[in-house]
Amino acid sequence: MEAQKYVWEGAIPLQIHLNESEVTTLPPPPPALILAPRIGYLPLLIPLIKPHFAATLPPGVDTVWFDYKGLPLKWYIPTGVLFDLLCAEPERPWNLTVHFRGYPNNLLIPCEGEDSVKWSFINSLKEADYIISGNCKNVMHMSQFDQLELWHSVMNGNLEAYLRTSSKLKFGIVEDEYTLKIDLCSQKSRKTTGEVGMGGQMKTGKIPVRLYIWSVSEDFEDFEDMPKIDSWDKISYINQPIEIHREEGKCFTLHDALKSLMPEFLVDKSLIDEESFRLEGEDEQVILSEDLSSNRMAAEGREISCQSVESTCTSGAAEIKLVRIQGIEPKLEIPFSWVVNNLKNPEHFLHICVCLKFPQVNSLDR
Repeated sequence: MEAQKYVWEGAIPLQIHLNESEVTTLPPPPPALILAPRIGYLPLLIPLIKPHFAATLPPGVDTVWFDYKGLPLKWYIPTGVLFDLLCAEPERPWNLTVHFRGYPNNLLIPCEGEDSVKWSFINSLKEADYIISGNCKNVMHMSQFDQLELWHSVMNGNLEAYLRTSSKLKFGIVEDEYTLKIDLCSQKSRKTTGEVGMGGQMKTGKIPVRLYIWSVSEDFEDFEDMPKIDSWDKISYINQPIEIHREEGKCFTLHDALKSLMPEFLVDKSLIDEESFRLEGEDEQVILSEDLSSNRMAAEGREISCQSVESTCTSGAAEIKLVRIQGIEPKLEIPFSWVVNNLKNPEHFLHICVCLKFPQVNSLDR
């Protein structure tokens, strides 16, 4: 609960500049300084930003969008995820440019302000519900009042109100292997998925995940030397659930989760060779291939479909240079259940940003 509280209180200092071509006064207005909630979305800042620049805007209809070093920012990605993805070396304050004219419809899907963001959030919540429950009934059966209460709790950063309203979704929790004491007597009654947890809540075995991958071919010592992301074509997406597989005496880690999402990139030949010496063969880990990605991700990002391969990473085809979740760089050995329970976003997706180093720059080309 404490870690979740830190996530909800997390904010990014922004220094927002008005696009030079839209400045109509001299001297130009100073930048706006704003603390942006990590779990929030950039369009929700418009009511704070517009009054600061209103006196200098040219005539016309507002079509607000943001860019970072010339890269238009996708408004439906949480602000914290954008920051983790685009600033390997954290930039504080984060310097963004706001545009009130010239919306890039060829690069960004339309945004009509708060309503667009709200419905994007609700649709992501429905997607998470389908992954966790097999249908969208939990969200669909919420009253309009509860949906608005849930949305307002996210807008206002009110964790207490959010927990109170989101409990009606009955998504349950993931059994936390970090604090769980293994009870051998009860193991026989446990199942991989659909367990009944404490308090009568269902424990989910399928975790909604959005994985953002950018690849590099050059080695670097410091994050500030990393190649910059100047096009969304350089980002690959994996949008599919992770199923936690528990083995006696073994914890399912963040490392295991990444292996399940990127088996073709993270291969350890020694593990495969060792497998042939086992007396009893084990089934290959099955990576779910359901296409549960949202249309916007499919339309604007390159999807990676993973094959069923058992793998690990350190000596494989790619080297993990960076993993960042909610602004932190967790150890790969951390229990994945703890990561999910504490670091997921309010729409119940866990957003993971990963940088992979490949021997050749075209390793991710499709």
